[in-house]
Amino acid sequence: MSLHAVVRKDFNDSIRSGAFLATTLLFVLVSGFWAAIQHVPQMYSNSEIPTSTLALLNSMGQPMAFFVPMLGLGISYAAIAGERDSGSIMLLLGLPNSRRDVVLGKFIGRCAVLTIAILSGYSVVAVFALVTYESFAAVKFLLYTVLTVCYGAVYVAIGIGFSSVMKSQETAFIGAAGLYVLFQLGWDVVTAILQTITVGYIPPESGAPPWLIVVHALNPTAAVGYATRAIIPTFDELMSYPVSASFYPPKWAGFAILAAWLVLSLGFGYRRFQSVDIL
Repeated sequence: MSLHAVVRKDFNDSIRSGAFLATTLLFVLVSGFWAAIQHVPQMYSNSEIPTSTLALLNSMGQPMAFFVPMLGLGISYAAIAGERDSGSIMLLLGLPNSRRDVVLGKFIGRCAVLTIAILSGYSVVAVFALVTYESFAAVKFLLYTVLTVCYGAVYVAIGIGFSSVMKSQETAFIGAAGLYVLFQLGWDVVTAILQTITVGYIPPESGAPPWLIVVHALNPTAAVGYATRAIIPTFDELMSYPVSASFYPPKWAGFAILAAWLVLSLGFGYRRFQSVDIL
């Protein structure tokens, strides 16, 4: 019963956040834009490019990669640090709630909020595509939507795990911003530097070494790309591998990497919160 109470309280607190509502609205608008932009080629009389679900999902990869981590980290970075900063953590633990209930309840509650944001954006896209596209592959779109929700849940877990280390909401915010930059930009920069040092700026014909590809694939954003190609194989026709190599991890490895990030982040958060002195 206590877990349910934590989930309900956390859901209500998170969904009323002004920053969350603003980011969700922006996500909806950007998603709708990428759905509408598929019609741009048809504005030219010589164009015979049809609107397709595959092209749409390929375009949707950009707002997904940019906004979903922002939403996930944005609603989770203060999950525990904010409670400690305000002192409300004492009240929360004064009720019949274990620390496991708090960590798990916050994860479930904020994943539910994130799911609403994602479904809001993707519902607009789906309706627009159904009404205006020549054809719409509902199953592929549904699979992609579920994968996006799972991808967001990974960043919620990362944010909660990180939040368990921070003592104030300000430092948690700075740290979350740093994590966002790391996953969206820093990881690729480090991979590029490692490639330049080990095999040169332009990889040889044999490609980059397998260990470098593994390093790149460990980024959740890269992992979701492999997972996407696993559930929608035709994505291979449109998507390219950022690091040139003759070795590619199996596509199912994307799911394993995402699951590892989620489980390890929550496990770390629970262990850290379990041992910390909150007085």
